Amino acid sequence: MGVLSTSPSNMDACIEECLKCVRACEECYYACMNESDVQNRLHCISTLNDCAEICAQATQYMSRNSQFAKQLCTLCATICEQCATECEKFEDKHCQECAQICRTCADECRKMSA
Repeated sequence: MGVLSTSPSNMDACIEECLKCVRACEECYYACMNESDVQNRLHCISTLNDCAEICAQATQYMSRNSQFAKQLCTLCATICEQCATECEKFEDKHCQECAQICRTCADECRKMSA
């Protein structure tokens, strides 16, 4: 259920997963920036940033029931999948956990956009 009674409830699960993904990507981004092999992680770090931003934007579009929410969620799913693939390249717990959260978010975004 949304915050206000006018919120579209059919998007709640996707909104929640997108918010979780934003947080996971931001936390993983920070953790990766502090790893000793940060130079090897630059593509992953860039993708984490893209993923966090698209998830935040998707949340905004869904919250206001934008006519473009489904299209944005399709793109969001693609970026989340790519972010998961990048994170999976690293053994760190934070990267592995982030990858799982990104994949779950991608699944919810695909459901929402169908």
